[in-house]
Amino acid sequence: MERTIQKKLSVGGDSWVTVDVYGEPDTPGLVVVPGVMSDAHTWRHVAGAIDAWPSVVVVNRRGRAPSGPLANPYSLRTEVEDLGVVLDEFAGTRALFGWSYGGLITLLAANERPVRQVIAYEPVMRPFGRHALPDLKTATETADWDRCVEIVNRQISGFSAAHVDGLRADPHSWALLRRLSGPLYAELGALDATLPPDVMARQADQVDLIIGRRNRGTAPYGTSFDHVWQHVAHAKVHELPGQGHLAHIEAPTELGRLLNNLAAV
Repeated sequence: MERTIQKKLSVGGDSWVTVDVYGEPDTPGLVVVPGVMSDAHTWRHVAGAIDAWPSVVVVNRRGRAPSGPLANPYSLRTEVEDLGVVLDEFAGTRALFGWSYGGLITLLAANERPVRQVIAYEPVMRPFGRHALPDLKTATETADWDRCVEIVNRQISGFSAAHVDGLRADPHSWALLRRLSGPLYAELGALDATLPPDVMARQADQVDLIIGRRNRGTAPYGTSFDHVWQHVAHAKVHELPGQGHLAHIEAPTELGRLLNNLAAV
């Protein structure tokens, strides 16, 4: 489906979030919550491949233009409350989908309000990324965004130096990654500071967890996925063949098709 409107919603801390709405904006559907190093724009191809819901609302979380600043103090509680504002605006939302950090946000939100379905792709939780926080702090304080991109790709995601060199070779993509790295330290710090409840998504009728097959059982994303899974005992687990953590970039049509297939009937 195609994007129909973009809306600006006021949230706490004198900030705001924007949402990109695809399909029928007045008909409840799916709300998508991206994770770190990602924004609503990078999820446009996945949203375009979804047709199981009449609308797809993609949240552009704080810290990503044209949304507002993170604000201080910032925490995972901030993100859950922001998602609550979105859900109030789009009353009757049928399902939540979150990727990575966004997956944890959706699982936490479903502890506080009823939702028919939560889908999370490789959600993460503490201590994910903890070891990189000192280096990220230094890079953020000096506004060394090139270094931030290197840290998240090499030290956290475990990609090779050649992978980073390939990203740097594309000036447009590298500039985007530099912009998206601005809130990275604050977000991973908030993740590390939050001890999740013993059970997440208590009020979700159905929970589906997705992992890319390449990451199954391997650090860092597969091991963090297994850790989250322990807190969502009633979840069904699904694999996306041939994919890793960046399926929304590398295989958006396949990911959209899987989401269509998982839509609760």
